[in-house]
Amino acid sequence: MSNATLELTKENFDQTVTDNEFVLIDFWASWCGPCKQFAPVYEKAAEANPDLVFAKVDTEAQPELAAAFNIQSIPTLMIVRDQVAVFAQPGALPEAALTDVIGQARNLDMDEVRRQVAEEQAKQQEQGEGQGPDQGQSQGQ
Repeated sequence: MSNATLELTKENFDQTVTDNEFVLIDFWASWCGPCKQFAPVYEKAAEANPDLVFAKVDTEAQPELAAAFNIQSIPTLMIVRDQVAVFAQPGALPEAALTDVIGQARNLDMDEVRRQVAEEQAKQQEQGEGQGPDQGQSQGQ
């Protein structure tokens, strides 16, 4: 791991995500072939974007973090902006695709993202609350 990337652990994860506006996280393991292929691409992107925090989570050493984010396959790339996960995708991205994803994440309107997240949370709360006898019958009537 180069100086361009930070090793995340359960001890420093929350603070890293809280203290930094834009964090890219590579969930990986030493035995994972695609992870090894993706590592130099990720390092190059880290060097090309020194204003962003590039971090790595070794899923073998940090199984709690992998479980907390429901990581099913590795490598998985996650992007967190303003403490909101705006991108998560398994698979080793080629350099051009990684550059594109970073550009898209940079251009997000975070006020709009937060509004959408709030709407989704409100919908989930409505669906989860009081499934009484008259719930669900008022729609469309």
